[in-house]
Amino acid sequence: MPPAATRRVSRKGTVSLAAADYKAGVRLAGQEVQVVCDGGLVHLHHRGVLIATHARRHDPTKQQAGIERRARGREPVAVRSTVSVVTVWRKVDSSGNVSIAGANCRAGNAYRGRQVQVAVVGDHVETAIGEQLIRRHRIKHDRTREHGALANPGGRPRRINAA
Repeated sequence: MPPAATRRVSRKGTVSLAAADYKAGVRLAGQEVQVVCDGGLVHLHHRGVLIATHARRHDPTKQQAGIERRARGREPVAVRSTVSVVTVWRKVDSSGNVSIAGANCRAGNAYRGRQVQVAVVGDHVETAIGEQLIRRHRIKHDRTREHGALANPGGRPRRINAA
């Protein structure tokens, strides 16, 4: 079996192996891909489907170290967690962030102005659209403020002027 590694696709649609970048496609940004080195070729697979083949651009002496390196210490999060959690809807602001419990979490510029689902799962905040997981962050907010943030699943109520 040829050497392989798992990498997360960057916002620009690339993956890195042994200090060389390989194009996977912007549509896969944030997704995990399998990088397989086969002789002078580098194959990229997403969910078992070959999506790209490139000529090897990395130094062959650095290949094994690049394959053994974990993808920035992140856990693979290609699909949304199946744990039953409270999910709230939030609108991504013009800077690509969503707010939960007084803290901003990055969703990405591609999602500006769109409604996304935000859930607290364990010690992470997951941002998703339907079953597609967009981002997963460590919690940055005060845990005591979660009740208020999760109490209104539809987000902030519309302002009603009484006067």
